[in-house]
Amino acid sequence: MVRVLVIRTAGTNCELEMVRGFSLVGAQVELVHVDALVAEPTRLDQAHMIGFPGGFSYGDDIASGRILAMTMREKLWPALRDAAQRGVPMIGACNGFQVMVQLGLLPGPDQGEAWPEVVEEQSLALAHNDHGRFVDRWTRVEVPTESVCIWTAPWREGFDKDELMLPSAHGEGRLVSASSHILDRLARRGQVALRYADDLNGSVRSIAGVCDTTGRIFGLMPHPERYLDWTRHPFWTRLERRDGRDTPGLAMFRAAVEAAATQPASATPA
Repeated sequence: MVRVLVIRTAGTNCELEMVRGFSLVGAQVELVHVDALVAEPTRLDQAHMIGFPGGFSYGDDIASGRILAMTMREKLWPALRDAAQRGVPMIGACNGFQVMVQLGLLPGPDQGEAWPEVVEEQSLALAHNDHGRFVDRWTRVEVPTESVCIWTAPWREGFDKDELMLPSAHGEGRLVSASSHILDRLARRGQVALRYADDLNGSVRSIAGVCDTTGRIFGLMPHPERYLDWTRHPFWTRLERRDGRDTPGLAMFRAAVEAAATQPASATPA
């Protein structure tokens, strides 16, 4: 059975939704406080998947996700680096995405290169929304055809534009980059995993989510874990097809768990 660790701390508030998403598709999920992992980092060694849920970790003091990211960067980077090196799929939604880019898990090393022993300089960030307001609404999203992301693979077909909507709730969700060269490289390598269909927060090139070059480590600002049931959709009664099919959120968890099942946590990627 696929074993998942969902990491929480003070202020996270979407962990149960993420746990439910993994559980509904058959994974065995453990919700663990980051302090417990700091005390025993080897608990990450047997994880097949890792989840970084949304919320407001440590009240988003200093900046969104900063304290949690720096805690893991200082205390857990070797264990997380080893997990990434062996191909463990990971997901970070909203605050989890903010944590992952500051921690050093995204956008990750170049294809074929080893994960660094020391966290490299941050090249992506999630800044304040360009309109200066907290945004809380459903928005249509699109998956680039060249994306290598295993999580969004089922979204490339099978869902119409009304079905492929996700709820967003953030004040610091505008993706920015150190240079346009970095953005060009992400697009060229299929690391742009998700875009907003309409401008939401001023994210450069409308990017809503990115992955590493393997497509297994994925972060996004919207909340797919809040869209596990068709009744969560803002106008679900008007959708033509819903019964008997996975929602986009549930389809995402299913695809990733199935991919993780093909590669044990102890395996070393080629």
